[in-house]
Amino acid sequence: MSTNQESPKAAVAENPQPAPTVTPESVVAQLRATRSLIGEVTPLTPEQRKSLRRRASTSNPILQASINVIGALDNVSQAVGQPADVVRQMNDDANRWTAVEDELRTMLNGVAGANLIRRQRIALIAAQAFTIGSQLARDPAHAVLVPHVQEIKRLKSFKRRKKAAQAPGSPPTSPAPGTPAPSAPAHPASGTSGSSQS
Repeated sequence: MSTNQESPKAAVAENPQPAPTVTPESVVAQLRATRSLIGEVTPLTPEQRKSLRRRASTSNPILQASINVIGALDNVSQAVGQPADVVRQMNDDANRWTAVEDELRTMLNGVAGANLIRRQRIALIAAQAFTIGSQLARDPAHAVLVPHVQEIKRLKSFKRRKKAAQAPGSPPTSPAPGTPAPSAPAHPASGTSGSSQS
């Protein structure tokens, strides 16, 4: 009894994504135009982001109560340099911009996922082309494929050698079977049972 289950790779390959209705270049142009309209766009390093999140991690009840302190006395408002209603508006703006963050994050995740599927489909087609080309190249009638197949094999071999050379922390080569492992050198200060004393 056969099942209808398919591997994720097969499902991706057999269910191509719908063609985009716009070009990548036009999307980039629109995103840049939108970014210029936003005004406050501040790229941060991971360290800066971590530091700011730590300093901004105040619970909402504490935040609201602190803003009330600003509105309770003019001296506090003058000391912080902002009236309470302006700080409340700043807080409201920050909350509303989280919706933009979420939407952009969702869009980025979707675009990255679609591009990964495109690359997977291209890799699958390329692998099929190599397999079919390798088989056809055995026939002298298709000799035109031989240099192409040989070049792909050369590139694959070079890639494997490069990966092996760059593998971090590769263990040292083990001795041949039956070869005793080298013993650890004795500490200079420690004596041995057969040593003579002066």
